[in-house]
Amino acid sequence: MDEKAEKGSVVNLIRGVWSRRKWLAILIFAASFSFAGGMAVFLPNIYRSTATILVENQLVSETFVKSSVLGDPETRLQTISQKVLSRSRLEDIINRFDLYPNLRVKTSLDEIVEQARRDIKLGIKKVDMDSGRGAIIAFTISYVGREPQTVAQVTNSLASFYVEENQNFRKELAARTAELLRVQLEDFKQKLTEQERRISSFKKEHSTELFQQVGANSASLETLNTQLGINNGRLIQTLERRTALAKQLVETDPSMTSGDFMTVTARLIKLNEELRQLRATYSDKYPDVGRVKTEIASLQRQLDDIDIRDNGKSGTALPKSDDPNVLLLRKAFSEVDSEIKALKNEDKRLRESIASYQQRIENTPRREQELQEIAPDYLPTKEQYYALLKGYQEAQLANGLEQQQSGQEFRILDPAIPETQPAAPDRNRLLLFGLMFSLGMAVVAVVLAEYLDASFHTLDELRAFTKLPVLVAIPKIVTATDIRHRWGRFLLGCFLTMAGLVLIVMASNYIAHENHQLALMLVRSRPG
Repeated sequence: MDEKAEKGSVVNLIRGVWSRRKWLAILIFAASFSFAGGMAVFLPNIYRSTATILVENQLVSETFVKSSVLGDPETRLQTISQKVLSRSRLEDIINRFDLYPNLRVKTSLDEIVEQARRDIKLGIKKVDMDSGRGAIIAFTISYVGREPQTVAQVTNSLASFYVEENQNFRKELAARTAELLRVQLEDFKQKLTEQERRISSFKKEHSTELFQQVGANSASLETLNTQLGINNGRLIQTLERRTALAKQLVETDPSMTSGDFMTVTARLIKLNEELRQLRATYSDKYPDVGRVKTEIASLQRQLDDIDIRDNGKSGTALPKSDDPNVLLLRKAFSEVDSEIKALKNEDKRLRESIASYQQRIENTPRREQELQEIAPDYLPTKEQYYALLKGYQEAQLANGLEQQQSGQEFRILDPAIPETQPAAPDRNRLLLFGLMFSLGMAVVAVVLAEYLDASFHTLDELRAFTKLPVLVAIPKIVTATDIRHRWGRFLLGCFLTMAGLVLIVMASNYIAHENHQLALMLVRSRPG
């Protein structure tokens, strides 16, 4: 019974409050809902169009042609976005499509350009890679505005700008890379040419003393030493023949003074034999070898002073002889002398050649050092030159690839089309929110009115307030005049209420009509 009584009292309380405050609640609800409904109805439609742009890799395999456009595609996309969304480009689009006509009479062009930037959205689509980073495979460009046809045209224009700017960006970067490498290559080529000229001049001047000629010089030196040994052997044999002929001539021709001649000849034969034995063991720089050679040369000069031919010019003058044997021996002796002189001349020539080749070999290390001092950085310069040459050739191929638009490019996959349904506002949702807001405002107004009302509405409230007994309750006496006044107030209230609602609707229309900013806020507040 207590629960039923409590429920009954709550119901009675609600009924009492409703009977007293129903017009206040209805008025507040109507005013709030009229404003919210007017905003939902009068807000302009905002349309969004989106174009999808595919990021295609270069058509030619990088095994054959490496692109000179490196770096993160996302960074390059952001760079291109700065160009596409530049003030001059957006100003051109605004003027071409007559965008934001209402704002153009109220605000400056800079603010309109900023508004256009806010209305343009860039979305990136990535695919996960093994490295953990996402690779861009496509991106979207979207634009919001009042007219669906114009919005689609603006979106497609922006998409075309991205495709065009990407092509221009890649072409310009490839061309600049090739030009930079060409300039560097020319600098290195001039430097390398100057170094090669100096090296060539030095090699031409010292062609026989370079490291490359060491093998040939050594081989020639070995050949000359062999020839010298052969020539020395022939010289010794010829000297022995000369000695033998001299002995025969002395024995055959008693008129010759043979004392000094025979002594010198015998000594010369002995020294030549000693020299042959020393050379078999030691080199020509050995002291005993030099001593014997010097003594042989001295004895040879003494022997040359003895002229045993007819009509001698120096030494012992010999009379003419009619003996055929003597004449034959003298002729043979003269021929041997001529051969000895020829062998001595050949010995001198060979020794001079040997000394020359030895000097070449000894000068080789010094010439190599001088060559390094002439062009110390020749090899690094040459390596850098050929590395630049290879890079320049690759850059030229990459530049040709970009000029033919065979590199990584942007291609419009899905162009923007005019939308039939606006992106905002969602009128049904706004009406629902307006309804909930209006009900809440009505409840708050009723609760506030009850809280501020200090009068007693029932006997129970009066009894609860005071301990004095209530003796009698006098009902309200309504006369005909009161009824007429009540109807008058009712009609006046209805008129004022209708007028107020009309004013509220007009105010919402004034606020919402052509309120592009508010509509755009509702678009941005929605996902996607």
